[in-house]
Amino acid sequence: MLSKFNIQDRVRLLNQGIEGLGDVIYWMSRDCRLQDNAALLFAQSIAIAKKRHLRIVFDAQFAGESPRQQGFLLQGLQELAVDCKEFNLSCEFLYGRNAIPLVEFTKLNKVCCVVTDFDPLKFHQSRKHDFCKSSTVPVYEVDAHNIVPLWFASSKLEFAAYTIRPKITKLLPIYLTEIPELLIHPYGTAEIASIENQSDGGNELKSGESQAKIKLSQFIESKLDAYDELRNDPSLNFQSGLSPYLHFGMISAQRVALEVRKIDVNPDSKAAFLEELIIRKELSDNFCYYNPNYYNFNGFHSWAQSTLNEHRHDPREYLYSLEQFENAETHDKYWNAAQREMMITGKMHGYMRMYWAKKILEWTRSPEEALDYAIILNDKYSLDGRDPNGYTGIAWSIGGVHDRAWSERPVFGKIRFMNDSGLKRKFDIEKYVENIKLLQNENNNIGNSVHSLFGGL
Repeated sequence: MLSKFNIQDRVRLLNQGIEGLGDVIYWMSRDCRLQDNAALLFAQSIAIAKKRHLRIVFDAQFAGESPRQQGFLLQGLQELAVDCKEFNLSCEFLYGRNAIPLVEFTKLNKVCCVVTDFDPLKFHQSRKHDFCKSSTVPVYEVDAHNIVPLWFASSKLEFAAYTIRPKITKLLPIYLTEIPELLIHPYGTAEIASIENQSDGGNELKSGESQAKIKLSQFIESKLDAYDELRNDPSLNFQSGLSPYLHFGMISAQRVALEVRKIDVNPDSKAAFLEELIIRKELSDNFCYYNPNYYNFNGFHSWAQSTLNEHRHDPREYLYSLEQFENAETHDKYWNAAQREMMITGKMHGYMRMYWAKKILEWTRSPEEALDYAIILNDKYSLDGRDPNGYTGIAWSIGGVHDRAWSERPVFGKIRFMNDSGLKRKFDIEKYVENIKLLQNENNNIGNSVHSLFGGL
């Protein structure tokens, strides 16, 4: 039997403050959905207890996000704004590159309190810190993204998956439970602001909470049973395609895990998928929250820094500029195919992303330059860019984070090495290249679009 859903363990008080006489505000940022949203449920519980209206506020200015990401997110927010009316929730959009607009909004409306999402990334943590310094009302932070709240899963930076896995596994019976449904709000009258999608990102992949549910159903019905066997083959399409929806919080990892656990499929496939969805995903949040250098060389383990320093002046057979990488102009057709997949679809197969990042290390002047290039390209073209999974995956590939030391070799030192021989040995890499060529030809015929041909968690 599932335990009762516990919201309180997911909540932290960021700012004591004094409650105002106005409405309760849910400052939505990372979890852009109405259902299975612990932050929204917590905000509603306060609003009902105090007989206040509940207003969702979203900061619609996307500092640093690419047009592709903006387009995908704004399309989902348009759907969310319409759905708010059904639950008598107001939905409003603010514009500003700092916390000032929200501070002014709370003062003008004499709000009761503010509830916001948890996000481990520096940009979001800094913004909340700035808001709390200027806010006079209580501010609560709710981890509605992880299944086990980050601060309960671990209070420190974990070394690897094997160190955090038993901690999360022990807590899953407590936290992996059915989430109560959102209620039609009994107080106030909904006001819905429109948000115009002016992005030229050209997304063809449909966005929003409803599409996330469809994507989950399609994965469970047609791919989950063979996931363990086929997921690492980039020439096939057996990843879930859920990562953009999970990144923007259009579906909760909690809901995905609950639905997957219900299905009678190959147990190895179920275990492999849940390992990625829960352990690896929550390990990434742990890394970015407890390691302030998650995006630079200083965030690597000491052994990795030492070995990369010892080999930083090794001769490189090839050196490419950021522009050459971006335009897929390397000598390696497999790497070029991976880069084109990301540029065309907004996604890159997970196995190829490891190869892609490691080759950037091999073909740049320093590990710092490699890290910068990989982050720039991933954040620009991937729909799930600017995500803990992305920063952690790049740090794993280039800096050995959550990995161990391997046999020493030029440039890489003791960082795990990958080459094209491994690609040829493991699967039909030529088929993958042909798939990307076909995709590129189709893309050239219809313009710059994002397709859902290649998915991934």
